[in-house]
Amino acid sequence: MADERTLPTVADTEELGRELAADLTAGDLVILDGPLGAGKTALTRGIAAGLGVQGRVSSPTFIIARQHRAGTHPGAVALVHVDAYRLGGDLDELDALDLDTDLEDAVVVIEWGLGVAEHLTDRHLRVRLHRAVDSDVRTATWEWVGAA
Repeated sequence: MADERTLPTVADTEELGRELAADLTAGDLVILDGPLGAGKTALTRGIAAGLGVQGRVSSPTFIIARQHRAGTHPGAVALVHVDAYRLGGDLDELDALDLDTDLEDAVVVIEWGLGVAEHLTDRHLRVRLHRAVDSDVRTATWEWVGAA
């Protein structure tokens, strides 16, 4: 059963990311789905803040993937932030990123990953973001998909 929340502001989207991060550990895959402007990068910023990773989080559209080192607090994990939009569904290009190796030591968040990245793990957190027309209000639904 998917959870759902209305996100009136970008700050609310980032807060949801922080909350989701509390349940994430190295080896977890998060797949983000939604149109341009739906809040995928804002949600990832919140996840990064919740994980306590180092460095500023911005969209990796032009470099495909950004790695953020784990913070200095005990139990901290790294974050790999991927934008699969430019891959156009090309599984070979996604596999060339060696994300399965990153999954051993990091949380991997993939924007535009639906239908492309599910094969990387047996279980992933799927987050769908929607933005109301002519509004900044977003809605997020999320659920764990796959083996428990």
